[in-house]
Amino acid sequence: MKKTKTILGILVVLFLGMALLAACAESAPTPTPAPTPTPPAPATVALGGKLYDNWMKTAQIATPQGNSPLWATQTTNTRTGSDTWRCKECHGWDYKGKDGAYGKGSHLTGFPGVYGASTTKTTAELAAIVKGSVNPNHNFSTYLNAEQISALAAFLKAGAVIDETQYIDYATKKPKSADASKGKQLYDGTCAACHGADGKMLNFGSAEAPEYVGTLALDNPWEFLHKVRFGNPGAAMPSGVEQQWSIQDIIDTLSHAQTLPVK
Repeated sequence: MKKTKTILGILVVLFLGMALLAACAESAPTPTPAPTPTPPAPATVALGGKLYDNWMKTAQIATPQGNSPLWATQTTNTRTGSDTWRCKECHGWDYKGKDGAYGKGSHLTGFPGVYGASTTKTTAELAAIVKGSVNPNHNFSTYLNAEQISALAAFLKAGAVIDETQYIDYATKKPKSADASKGKQLYDGTCAACHGADGKMLNFGSAEAPEYVGTLALDNPWEFLHKVRFGNPGAAMPSGVEQQWSIQDIIDTLSHAQTLPVK
């Protein structure tokens, strides 16, 4: 009899314990999932891309006097003045700096690209870097307002995080896989109105050294991709990201553009 009472007592204790655990589980608040970051608007990314290209022309700001203070830390790129302040001149059109297309030649600075940071840093961290958190000589908040810095950070996070080695053969400067006929349709439907069917309506160079769509596409496909994706500073050029063009659309357009006259 005593043994039966003991067993019953143990069962009662177990039952009460299980009931208590169940009650606690029911009363425990359900964890709130972390909010999914809202993607930046395409127009914001396009603005950031143009700032990366030439923030002075995009923001309509006079070029600071002299060279960028960062320029004194390298000796291989001999450009001076406004070029030294452009993001692309340090970090490259393909966003890989010394590890990309600007890893050799007259544009070499030895500076790293932004591709790596764009894959590992948050947008807020990227904005802080633009404002000099890592290097005070990299503080652009003196020239750009909060909206422009936010746009540049959004571009770095959502636009520069593209590995162009997947799309362009760096040795030949040719697209790795492209449909030139589709590219012609895209070009004729959007680009030809300003650039002409043969790409020669606008001359980016000079009378002595003309530079047309075909010239740029063959010589610097990385710059071509950037400008088609984000637009050209100071021009009414539509951006591919705002038109919802895919990277493949732009690669196809590049393939067609490389068939156009160079002079």
